Amino acid sequence: MGQQANLTRTSLSNVQHILFLCLTVPFTGPTVSSASYSTATELLYMLHEGSPKGILIGNIVHDLQLGFFPDPPLSFSLASKGLSEKYVTLDNSTGELYTSAEELDREALCPQNPGVQDCVLLLDIIILPQEYFRLIKVKIAVIDVNDNAPIFPVSEIYITVPENAPVNTRLVIEHPAYDPDGGLNGVQTYRLVDYYGVFTLDVEENESGERTPYLIIMGPLDREVKAEYKTIIIAEDGDNPPLIGSATLSILISDVNDNCPQFTESLINVTLPGNSSIGMKVTTVQAVDIDLGNNALITYAFSERVPLSSKELFDLDKSTGIIKLSKKIDGTILQQHKLTILANGPGCIPALITVIISIIKFTLRPPEVVPRYIANEENGIVYLKELEPIHSPIAFFTIKDPDGKYKVTCYLEGDGPFRLTAYKPYTNEYLLETTNTLDYEVKQVYHIAVVALSLDGSQTKKSIQVQILDENDNSPVFTQSTVEVTIEENNPVNAFLVKLHASDADSGDRDQISYFLGADAPSYFSLDKLTGILTVSTVLDREEKEKYRFTVKARDSGQPPRESVATVHITVLDKNDNSPRFISKDFSFFVPENFPGFGEIGVISVTDADSGQNGWVALSIVNGSDIFVIDTGKGLLRAKVSLDREQQSSYTLWVEASDGGDPTLSSTAKITILLLDVNDNPPLVLFPQSNMSYLLVLPSTLPGSPVTEVYAVDKDTGMNAVIAYSIIGRRGPRPESFRIDPQTGNITLEEELVRNDYGLYRLLVKVTDHGYPEPLFSTVMVNLFVNDTVSNESYIESLLRKDPDINIEEKEPQIAIEPTQKKMEADSCVPTLVTLSIFCFGAVILVTLMAMYICLRKGKKDHRKNENLEVQIPLNGKLEFHLLDKKPIEISNI
Repeated sequence: MGQQANLTRTSLSNVQHILFLCLTVPFTGPTVSSASYSTATELLYMLHEGSPKGILIGNIVHDLQLGFFPDPPLSFSLASKGLSEKYVTLDNSTGELYTSAEELDREALCPQNPGVQDCVLLLDIIILPQEYFRLIKVKIAVIDVNDNAPIFPVSEIYITVPENAPVNTRLVIEHPAYDPDGGLNGVQTYRLVDYYGVFTLDVEENESGERTPYLIIMGPLDREVKAEYKTIIIAEDGDNPPLIGSATLSILISDVNDNCPQFTESLINVTLPGNSSIGMKVTTVQAVDIDLGNNALITYAFSERVPLSSKELFDLDKSTGIIKLSKKIDGTILQQHKLTILANGPGCIPALITVIISIIKFTLRPPEVVPRYIANEENGIVYLKELEPIHSPIAFFTIKDPDGKYKVTCYLEGDGPFRLTAYKPYTNEYLLETTNTLDYEVKQVYHIAVVALSLDGSQTKKSIQVQILDENDNSPVFTQSTVEVTIEENNPVNAFLVKLHASDADSGDRDQISYFLGADAPSYFSLDKLTGILTVSTVLDREEKEKYRFTVKARDSGQPPRESVATVHITVLDKNDNSPRFISKDFSFFVPENFPGFGEIGVISVTDADSGQNGWVALSIVNGSDIFVIDTGKGLLRAKVSLDREQQSSYTLWVEASDGGDPTLSSTAKITILLLDVNDNPPLVLFPQSNMSYLLVLPSTLPGSPVTEVYAVDKDTGMNAVIAYSIIGRRGPRPESFRIDPQTGNITLEEELVRNDYGLYRLLVKVTDHGYPEPLFSTVMVNLFVNDTVSNESYIESLLRKDPDINIEEKEPQIAIEPTQKKMEADSCVPTLVTLSIFCFGAVILVTLMAMYICLRKGKKDHRKNENLEVQIPLNGKLEFHLLDKKPIEISNI
């Protein structure tokens, strides 16, 4: 009914097309009761997805080994219809199970578990009649074929990443690709077209085999630098080559509040006349936050340190930062107000700005500033170590008002990481402290002043010089973190490579630096501890190793010492110290003759261990040849003309390879070109020499005796020169009387000649070689005149001039390489025939010599006449035989 299905066994050997019988219980005979055969059996078949309709899945009778024929006969039927009939049909009488779907689709059969390798069609088959009843469980496993490519559910996938996501953060890609195929044919891996240097992909597989791609952050992100990355995500299945699906992946960098409000200045001084009106704009404070949206919202507020009197006198707009006068100025109001204003952002430490508003009034006696130092102080100079912690106290300042009438404000003047704050619960007491770490290498001396300002504008300054003391907090720094060095190979021993230099920002003996090689440095490199001079103690060979990479260290003299690392890259430059090298000193190429001119004979492979111009190799033929040329760049050897094996069977060339170095180095190799024979010469018939020659055959010639032969040679070799002979056309009284030996060309008499057999016999002999791809052949006409004597030569010659009406009996000549056992036995049983054959052959030679003598006598007379006759005979048969012969061959008299 149809072609048998391809069945596959799931085993380690992966042998396909084998039926699996999981459990079979064979019948032992029709007489056993039905109860003993009610046990269910199970069959498992494996079938490739895509199998067409009519494929034989299995034979229930054969696979259960039901080797008997009960009466009535067994019948088979499906216990359940529906889905089973859609995919399979069961022959009720033979038990043969076939596919019924036009094309078996595993994904349509098992839509509930796409991407899972297992897909099984379950059948229940009932065997009747009742006395042989049996229920057979059949499982048909459908083997998946990779006929689906991965598909993403959406064309563009969006994923949001906060800009402060740490390195190695893993984010699931919510829309993985879907592939209905199962196992290796399902989705196996994902990749991105562009990773931008900050992303990579990882794939996780759960217990059910589903693979989910994860985006991994490999570098820092900054929304303010780049807010979105677009790339292509590609899903591949496990086929070779894999099927792929793709979608656009948009990675959106979300803003986080990683920038806080900042003021462009730290202090604003404003002078306000005492007669200013209410609502007058005094000044505006403005901070900037480069974040977006709510993260960039800024509100302004007075600091807790701003006195209530100042808050009552001035109004601050929390949104715009505008400060206005909100109360009339009278004699009781302070003459100077220091407003510390905070710029608040979400989750940020407020930025500070100080607004000092001076109200012009009458001058009173200036206040007095009394310092009490906590830090080391000498002659007005305060000494602080650069490693002092933040908020280290420097001094207390007591402010005294000589008049005792007005309050005195105090503030700090000058730049630096310092602040002056009121020391509560005491009045007129202020603490000077640090607000940040100190760095000797950034700044060594600070000049600040504590200013006491009374309401009438009179003030007193106490100047302070802060001297920063150095600590060993800086490591040495190399001039270059990566040092590139080049040196020519074959260098002298202890050659100079480079002088390394590092500097240290610390002062004193802490900036004295020593140099050391890293642990990864080869032993033949040396680094002077004091000078930093790097040398190599051995001769370097680029062909052995071209690149060196190791670390060097610079260490200062501090306690404890600090060090830094730099990387040294050494590139060994090439010198022309290697000759070109052929992969073989003796190349041999086999080329068929008649190979077209400028065809590729072969490739001369040569290498040079040097690089650049030193490794560039040019090829040339040393012994000179007008026939062959060689491609210098590719090493292709070509012949300018077509080669003929019959003229010359082999060629020997010497090829020289020269590199481009100075001086040039070279080497030579021997090339041997051997021509393979092609069947381009048909057999050449040497005997008989003419289609017009004939031979007298006496009627007394015994059967089995040789009468003549056809002899030919072939210029080709091998099977192209193996010749076979056959008679393809006959004419005469009884033409079947003669046969030809297909191997030797000997023509023998097969049957005894009688009176009715006298006359001219014309045998058309085909001489064929066994050449490949197409055998070539020649033909010759063998004329035999059966008679007692040659009484009328002119009559015979007139018969020869007529075109013979010969039907072509085209037969392939066969050469018997070894005689058959039957013939060998016959020859051994009839030794008398051998003696008789020798006698007859001698007689034939005698008659032939006589015929040749007669022909030679008449040759001179009829030379011109016969000159046009000594050609291959044209036939008037059913086939124009001259179209069969590729090369006409002239033959002369036998």
